[in-house]
Amino acid sequence: MAHKIDDTCISCGICESECEYDAISPGDEYYEIDPELCTDCGSCVAACPTESIHPE
Repeated sequence: MAHKIDDTCISCGICESECEYDAISPGDEYYEIDPELCTDCGSCVAACPTESIHPE
């Protein structure tokens, strides 16, 4: 199960730098997670300062 970033994201980029699988990239309004690349490791969840990342 992939994770998803909600609209409380402040686009700080911390999650992108923590993702070992390059599954996170900047989106139009906030960062997005590619479900095809996400391995559900949770490193982005632990790094997110606004708790914007949740299981999909």
